Amino acid sequence: MFANGYVGSTEDSQRIRKLDKQRGEQRKKFEELQEKKRREAAGLRQFGSSRSEAYEAAFKNETVGLVTREEFLEKRNTIQDRLAEDELRERLEAEATAAAEKERRKKEKEKKKAKAKLSFAADVMEAPEAAEAAAAPAAKRPRFSKLGKDPGVQTAFLPDKDREAQEEELKRRLRAEWVQQQEAIKNETLEIVYSYWDGSGHRRKVTVRKGDSIGVFLKAVREQLAPQFRELRAVSVDNMMYIKEDLILPHHHTFYELIVNKARGKSGPLFDFGVKDDIRMLGDASMESQDVHAGKIVERHWYERNKHIFPASRWEIFDPEADYGDKYTIKG
Repeated sequence: MFANGYVGSTEDSQRIRKLDKQRGEQRKKFEELQEKKRREAAGLRQFGSSRSEAYEAAFKNETVGLVTREEFLEKRNTIQDRLAEDELRERLEAEATAAAEKERRKKEKEKKKAKAKLSFAADVMEAPEAAEAAAAPAAKRPRFSKLGKDPGVQTAFLPDKDREAQEEELKRRLRAEWVQQQEAIKNETLEIVYSYWDGSGHRRKVTVRKGDSIGVFLKAVREQLAPQFRELRAVSVDNMMYIKEDLILPHHHTFYELIVNKARGKSGPLFDFGVKDDIRMLGDASMESQDVHAGKIVERHWYERNKHIFPASRWEIFDPEADYGDKYTIKG
């Protein structure tokens, strides 16, 4: 039983004594730490005030006894000036020391950086060559991008950035030249002989560009024929058809495509638009000659009424993938 009236087991009492002992040790350490801090603070205050206290004591010694007001003020100003000079000198010395330390660190950093830039090749060179290489600027050292390559070995199959860049530049230049040439061809003029067919033929000529489409060609034809054929004035281009070599050419195809691809129809070439005669009126229709007939211009509603009658019964829509040349041979 404890004096404070606590009643418990022996283990509890031992644990309580142990905790009390730990608290006492912690309290003692805390008090020692506080005492140490007070001593350090007192020492710092004494260190900071030692100079001013020394000057104050010297001032008191110099002003012992009766002195005039002017002498008192002069001595006071002298002591203050001396104290200010000492503080300024100490501050300048501290700044100079800090600047010197900063410069020293900067030089050490530059020295380490320069050492890291040294190449492995400089380490294996002989002493005179190493000295010369170290004295020369790094920017003037020769670069050996293909050092150790045998010029006698066939390396055309290996990747080469320089060669690939030259090939790409050549391809780009040739592609640009080809595109320019094709644009020049498309801008060339083309004189087309056609026959407006309304049951009988009315042959005319019109000039277009090779790059123009069949739709543009039919618009030029309508403008040319409208003054003479009044029924065409109210007809749109979409209701007009162009038939060449028994093939109906869609409006989106261009003459450039027909010429470049050397397209062929059922009875002759589609890429020749000169003045020709109908081979069916002259001889064997299975034999192609240079004297082929001109293309026909008809209205769509005329074709719908007469597509079961010759010659409209032979017409079909042009298919670029189809081969129409196997039905006839070329004479000569």
